[in-house]
Formats: sequence, C-alpha cells, structure tokens
Amino acid sequence: MTTIIAFILMFGLLVFIHEWGHMIFAKRAGMLVREFAIGFGPKVFSFTKNETLYTIRLIPAGGYVRVAGEDPEIIELKPGHHIGLEFNQAGKVNKIIVNNKSKHPNARVIEVERVDLDHQLIIEGYEIDEENDLLRFDVDEKAFFIMDERETQIAPYNRQFASKTPAQRAMQLFAGPMMNFLLAIVIFIILGLIQGVPVEEARMGQIQPDTPAEEAGLQPNDEVIQIEDQSVSTWEEFTSVVRENPGQEMELVVLRNGNEEAITIVPNEVESVDQKGDPISIGQIGVYQATEKSVIGTLKYGIIQTYNITKLVLTNLMMLITGQVSIDMLSGPVGIYDATDQVVQTGFMNLLLWTAMLSVNLGIVNLVPLPALDGGRLLFVAIEAIRGKPVPPEKEGIFHFVGFALLMLLMIVVTWNDIQRLFL
Repeated sequence: MTTIIAFILMFGLLVFIHEWGHMIFAKRAGMLVREFAIGFGPKVFSFTKNETLYTIRLIPAGGYVRVAGEDPEIIELKPGHHIGLEFNQAGKVNKIIVNNKSKHPNARVIEVERVDLDHQLIIEGYEIDEENDLLRFDVDEKAFFIMDERETQIAPYNRQFASKTPAQRAMQLFAGPMMNFLLAIVIFIILGLIQGVPVEEARMGQIQPDTPAEEAGLQPNDEVIQIEDQSVSTWEEFTSVVRENPGQEMELVVLRNGNEEAITIVPNEVESVDQKGDPISIGQIGVYQATEKSVIGTLKYGIIQTYNITKLVLTNLMMLITGQVSIDMLSGPVGIYDATDQVVQTGFMNLLLWTAMLSVNLGIVNLVPLPALDGGRLLFVAIEAIRGKPVPPEKEGIFHFVGFALLMLLMIVVTWNDIQRLFL
C-alpha cells in the first residue's frame, strides 16, 4: 500500500507540474484553456475556475491541457438550426441554447442564417413563425453554448492556439518539459539543504558497518589522495578505480588530520549490469561521499545534478537510436512501479532522488520530435516558422494520429518486457 500511494503521488506530481507549465503559458499568451486534466477516462472529481475545468480522471496514466483551437470545436451552428438566445445587461448574447430550449422560457428562439463566432462575433437569423427582417445579434466574447444543460465557452479566434505567434505557441509547448527540468532542480536543492552537497574531493562520509572500508580502518573525513601509484583528486576518480578492481588488494594513501596514512583495502565483488544490460562485476568498499552545506553550493548542486542526469539520459537515448542498447532495456509504467517499490524501501530521500530522475526523463522524452509528443508539435511550429505558413491541419492530424498509434504499440511492447522481467 505504501508503494501504491508513493507511486500515485510521485506520478501525479510529475504530470501536474508538466501540465501546469502548459496551462500557465497558454493563459499568459491569451489562449482559452478549456480543461486541465490529471489522468484519462471518466471524471472522478472536477470544478471550474477562471474559465478552466479542472478534472481528476479515473485512469492515472498521464494528463493533458485542452486549449481552444487545438482540436475541432465541440459545437458547430449551421443555417437552419433553431437556437435560443439569452442576453446580458449590455444587450449582447451571453448564452446560446442549442437544445432543450423548453427549459429556458426566457430565451429568444431564432432560426440561424449565418454565424461567425471566430472574428465578427455575430449571429444572424429569423425569429420562428414570424415574418420579419433578418436579425443580427452581437455575441459576448465570453458567451456560452448550452447543450444538454452543460456550458461550453465559445472561443473567438484570438483565444485559439492557432492565432498566436510561433514563439508563443512554441513556448506553450516547451513549458511542460521545462517545468519538469525545474522540478528536478528544486528537488535536488531540497536534498542538498537536508543532506548536504557532496564535496568534489575524494573525502569519506559515512562508513558502512561490516564493509571493506570499516575493516581497513577508513574514517569519516579521510581524503584519498593516492591509490597505488595513481594520484587521486576527485570522488569520481576514486570510485572509478574502486569499481574497476573488484576483489583486488589496493594500497590507499589518505590525508587524515593533516597527516598522510597508508591503508590496504580489498573491494567487495558485486554483480551489476553495464549500459547494454550485460552482467559485470564491480568493486565496492561501503562508504558514502562526504557532504557540506552552503546556499550557493546547494543551488549549484541542483543545476549540476539536473544537467548530469540530462546528459546521461540523452546518451542512453542516442545509444538506443543507434542500436547500441536494446529496446528490451526500456521500462514502462510496470517497470517504473517495480523500481519505485524498491526505492521506497530505502527511504524518503531516495524516493525524492528517484522523482527528480523521472522528472528529467519525462521532460526529455516529451521533447523528442515524435508525433503526439510536445517535441513533435514543436517540430511543426518550427516548420511553419521556416516556411512562413502552417502545415495543413489535416496533414498534421494524420501525422499525429499515426504517431500516437505507433507510440501505443511501443508502450505495449515495453509493458510486456516489464512483465517478463518481473514474472519470467
């Protein structure tokens, strides 16, 4: 149960931050955000605030922000339709009753002749059973359709996604992944404030009991300056040598209270896997890196750690594209849940670290120029900026539809791999 709660909260946070980025920059650009949703499928909970419907949906597999103009508008009025009109104090139409007009006795019923709710914001028509001239009604820019007693706000063209400049649209699309990177930075800053920031030099922190480090007599704050005849100046250099020498006796020179001391140590041999997923043996001695606390150091730590994870994910992604890493190494929701279960057992701090890593992954994956992802849509905005005109919507729609189908197929394959790893 703990893992389930942790997974839902973690995944919900990642999705919320991502979609919040999309929504905030859509609103800043003047777009009408129809819905902010966490999850898919039937609504579990919803409320409306500042023109936007906020929903939590049954299937916790993502989320979305629905901006006016990104999809075909829900309701289309055509000549011959009978509709009811209600007016505000300024005399403009503020409610357009599409059906169930008998439930709105104060509405003025007309037969539609012409409608322009994109630019002119007018409705023209004739009163039912009356011989009179063509009537013209001005429509409020925040008027609502009433259909099946549900309200849907109209979206004039200047509130639609397509009306904005390429820069505004690109920023709205990029904002989701950007917020995931910012979330990772914030999480690492929090970890730095709580645990301290790892130092650059090869200085020892906590020594684990019953490990080669304890048996050899290593102490907290010991700084390794030499291994055999090799000079050591950073923690990365130190750990790299240890990992490459499992079971091999090594002579360390450490700096302790200003004095140099020689220590002999034999790293344990631990089974692991390399980037290709092949089994390897690595050395471990059972010691944590020393940490220190400072405001500037913590801020730098948040940025540097996010950068390092981003670089690692991009490297692995390129290896996947070039075939150096098998698709079997990919994990979907099942694999992520299993990994989260293992992380939860190790404590809250490691769960925060895992959340930051997943946040970076989510940001990068969404920026990949594939159909239906933010990166794919950014690609079309870039093409429009170069061509000076947009790609025909029907062609872009086909591209995203086919791409989405292929992504779903990939998700099925990845999930099957996760299940095999768990049960086979």
